[in-house]
Amino acid sequence: MLCAGSHREMGVAQGKALAGRIAAARDLLARLDAFRIPQPWWLPYPLYLRLAQRRARRLLGRLAAETPEAAERLEGIAAGSGLPLGAIALLNLMEAVLSSLSEVTAVPPSAACSAVAVTGERSSTGEPILARNFDYLPVTSPFYTLRESRPEGEFASIEFTAAPLAGAIDGVNEHGLAVTYDYAFARDLPPGRTPISMAIARALATCRTVEEAARAIREHPRWGGGLLMLADAGGDIASLELANTRAELRRPPGAEGILHHTNCYLTPALREVEIDGAAVYTDRAPSPLVGTRPLESPEMRDARLAELLSDRRSLDAARLAAVLADHGPSGVPGDNTLCMHGCYWSTTATLLLFPRSQRIRVSFGPACQARFVDHVLGQAAAPVARR
Repeated sequence: MLCAGSHREMGVAQGKALAGRIAAARDLLARLDAFRIPQPWWLPYPLYLRLAQRRARRLLGRLAAETPEAAERLEGIAAGSGLPLGAIALLNLMEAVLSSLSEVTAVPPSAACSAVAVTGERSSTGEPILARNFDYLPVTSPFYTLRESRPEGEFASIEFTAAPLAGAIDGVNEHGLAVTYDYAFARDLPPGRTPISMAIARALATCRTVEEAARAIREHPRWGGGLLMLADAGGDIASLELANTRAELRRPPGAEGILHHTNCYLTPALREVEIDGAAVYTDRAPSPLVGTRPLESPEMRDARLAELLSDRRSLDAARLAAVLADHGPSGVPGDNTLCMHGCYWSTTATLLLFPRSQRIRVSFGPACQARFVDHVLGQAAAPVARR
């Protein structure tokens, strides 16, 4: 899918191309636990949805002050899809909307994800490679898409995202800057209303290197916690740990050309604002998660990555994909394995990003069943979704 021109024109193109999927995403909210659990028992769903969309429209005003290009893109998506702007804003600002209804709601749980970056001697070809599993609700898979963005006067990029989203989950731009996004559990108060995915899209449109992107995202008002894996065509790699009010850049120790992360912070500054390691989901979370520790799976997956990557052998794309397909020492997949087959979240996509060739290799579905297809910047095709 090609989106080119002004930010509004790019949104219109996306809305027209994906109108059916965007409407289906809006309809899915009625069956989405994270959205329905906060609904007061006495409030009919149509009124609850209308209230949430009204709040989203209000937040969109604040978003326009922080990230005007994202607000313009949302307006274009609404115009192109034929859906109300409030519905599009809600799909993009979900967590902020639910938090703004704090008298009757709780912020929904974050998802999972695992990522690895290699460069230099740890890459069998010497080129930097990012590899990641996107662990999310399987019911959302039909909305995944590959989008080529060509903003007027800015940098082109190819991005992995979802049909209604203005932002990017992962992407690589024409200068070889590549970014992937894992969720995290931050508890500091948010200063802004811009989702991290929109900050990623902005960095891809304006930055060339890891240093430039880290600085731009760090300085941008944002909502939520995350761990971004960054790489550039020059071979630099880094992990950018983000909370609402702070950010830290983590690089490979010494001369090692490898990094990995899951959903738990590793820098002291960010661990200060991470949820307590002993915290468990309450009955305000979807039922499969109640009583479990949010950090249990990230900690176990992070330890497994450290074990699998400790032999210091060089890695190519195939071996990185094999690491992400791992089912743990027992070979039995579950909630805590890199290839996740969980009771709530599962691995729904595996991606490899190649900064120097400006391409994304993607497979939809479990990593253990991956069938990859390459998508190269400048070769935009029809919208891509899991079949």
